[in-house]
Amino acid sequence: MKLLVGLGNPGAKYVLTRHNLGFMVLDGLAGSVGISDSQWKSEKKALTTKIRLGGESALLVKPQTFMNLSGESVRALVDYYSIELEDLLIIHDEVDFPFQVMKFQKARGHGGHNGIRSTHQYLSTNDYARLKMGVGRPPGRQDVADFLLSNFSKTEMQELPDFLSNACEGVAFWVEQGTAKAANQFNSKE
Repeated sequence: MKLLVGLGNPGAKYVLTRHNLGFMVLDGLAGSVGISDSQWKSEKKALTTKIRLGGESALLVKPQTFMNLSGESVRALVDYYSIELEDLLIIHDEVDFPFQVMKFQKARGHGGHNGIRSTHQYLSTNDYARLKMGVGRPPGRQDVADFLLSNFSKTEMQELPDFLSNACEGVAFWVEQGTAKAANQFNSKE
């Protein structure tokens, strides 16, 4: 079984924020196979639901610990389901990539991302795959945290469905083909 973890913050006020791209991708995957909101269950401080992608079983995970403690839930689920690290994919926002740029990568540093920092800490390793989804840098002197917790712009909202669709397609491909092939097929050229 694959463990697909989307990072974000729980609660209605964060639903359309840049920091919730991971949740948005999982919602897109769940919706594409007919999973409704009522079919997510609460376990190990996360909302989870099982789906099939291609011939593989996957557990979709939205940690409910808030971003900075994401690793707590990730570790608990990795242990509970005996998930090997090669079967773990973390999906998250990335300020160092322009909006709509995405990259599958493995064994990278946290780059200042608190959700990834927490995951590294709880897993005691960075040896797992990630899908980094660009949200760009804040304009002017806007604080990065404020930028990430703000909603997408009107223009970005128009482009977001295509970005999410591409990410969902990439994640489904990763489930069947792995990180190297997914990176070759889906990593954006900046």
